[in-house]
Formats: sequence, structure tokens, C-alpha cells
Amino acid sequence: MSIEGATTGGATIGGVAIDWLHFTPWTALAGGALIGLAAGLFVVLNGRIAGISGLLGSVLEGGEGRAEKALFLLGLLLAPLLWGLFAELPAIEFQSGWLGLVVAGLLVGLGTRYGSGCTSGHGVCGISRLSPRSLVATLGFMASGFATVFVLRHLFGG
Repeated sequence: MSIEGATTGGATIGGVAIDWLHFTPWTALAGGALIGLAAGLFVVLNGRIAGISGLLGSVLEGGEGRAEKALFLLGLLLAPLLWGLFAELPAIEFQSGWLGLVVAGLLVGLGTRYGSGCTSGHGVCGISRLSPRSLVATLGFMASGFATVFVLRHLFGG
């Protein structure tokens, strides 16, 4: 394991670049706590898991509690805009063209249907409930992500 760039604020640990000058552990901790709070409140108040793909599907199909679910999803979209009133939002950088983004989005959508949920449903809510199915699904998400990055960056050189 090597550590480089200590004088410039950057470091490479095990091949992973960490920019210590811009590392924000407290805001990351606060964000994680808010996600946990929102997921916990949603299950307590609605008796349902806050899996975003399931909520979106239910809103689009006109399921029970459609208005509450739509408000929850709207909150997800409005939260960054509210944050932007108090602090600068990070710059958004796409390392792919629009075709790559569309293909990736379609593959994620297809995967959530076949996996019976998404990272929020399985990774946040399912693992916190100690669901074996969610643990396997989350390990599958992570392995697929690692493999995709490895293939695109190291084999295709992108």
C-alpha cells in the first residue's frame, strides 16, 4: 500500500485516489444519517420499504398511497435544490456520452426489475432488516459495478 501526494492534499492508497483536502466526512455522515432517518420514518409511517424503484413503479401504475409515494419521490428531487440554497453543489461530470448514459439507465432499470428492487430497497432498507435476499442482491450490485468499471477502464481503456 502506498501513500503519495501528501503535500498536495491528494493521496493514493491501494490504487484509490483520495483528495484529503476536499474530503467531507461530516457532511457524508449527515447525509447517511438523513437517508437512514427518511427510510426508517417511511417504513414506520407507511409500513413499506423505501425502495425507490418500487415506489416509482407504484406511482406510475397508480397503486395504493400514490400521493404519499409521489411526495416522497418529489422530496428526493427537491433536496439537492434546497441544499443548493445553503451550500455549493458539487460539479456534475459525465465521463460518458449521452448514448452511454441512456444504455446505463436502461440496464439499471432492467436490473431493478429482475432483482426485485434497487440499491435503496435492498442495500439500505433490506440489509438493515437483515434480509438474506437483500444481502445477496446488494453483493450482486456491487460485484457488477466493480466488474463494469474494471472492464471499461482497464480492458477498454475508457
